[in-house]
Amino acid sequence: MPWNPQIYDKFKNIRYQPFYDLAALVKPAANSMAIDLGCGTGEQTAILAERFRDTVFLGVDSSAEMLESSKKLESGNLSFLSNTTEEIIASGKKWDLVFSNAALQWSENHVELFPQLLVLVNPGGQFAVQMPVQKENLLNRILLELVKEKPFSDFLGGWKRGSPVLSIDEYAQILFDGGLEDIQIVQKVYPIIAHDYETLYNFISGSSLIPYLERLEGGEKELFIATFKERIAKNFQKLPAIYAFKRLLLYGRKP
Repeated sequence: MPWNPQIYDKFKNIRYQPFYDLAALVKPAANSMAIDLGCGTGEQTAILAERFRDTVFLGVDSSAEMLESSKKLESGNLSFLSNTTEEIIASGKKWDLVFSNAALQWSENHVELFPQLLVLVNPGGQFAVQMPVQKENLLNRILLELVKEKPFSDFLGGWKRGSPVLSIDEYAQILFDGGLEDIQIVQKVYPIIAHDYETLYNFISGSSLIPYLERLEGGEKELFIATFKERIAKNFQKLPAIYAFKRLLLYGRKP
């Protein structure tokens, strides 16, 4: 799936605050090894490596476009690798910190995935994950409704991507069953104030919209974008508009 770092970074400040909130849950640990799953451009992993100098970090991402600029960030305690989360799990290597910010929503079947990730946490290690609550976020709901309608369902051959993100109760049970203590689960709103509809469209076009746009071409894509923008305007009737973007922060540590 091709990512555009320039579009994604238009909302860098908005996307960074959840990262800082998640990082604040992590405790320093001397002589430790950490992995950042879905590290993107690596900028946030570099912040972690700077903050936790006694930890060696590996940033992992499957997007060549995102990783292209990460090499210049490498340092004594920071390196990067092109890999998927599933490949990391298959490797069986264990870590003192498994960290992931706004990435695991792209991996399927969290009922199976999260227990597999928890196995990778060493005794005394930490687990910290942040994801958007896609099923509740309005732009995601508008998108899912649109792709079910004709002619777009025909254009896409009936394909749609449902969110794998589970409920707070389900994650609480998974973390508990995985042997974690000091479990903290927080759903938090990170408001986006938009003075025009293009801002709202651009925000989702840099993430959830990507797999749909890559399946459409020409007039089909143009109609899809135009209709989606119309639906945004219909649902946000007053400008400036507030988009109550919800995110889920998960943390726990192994005894």
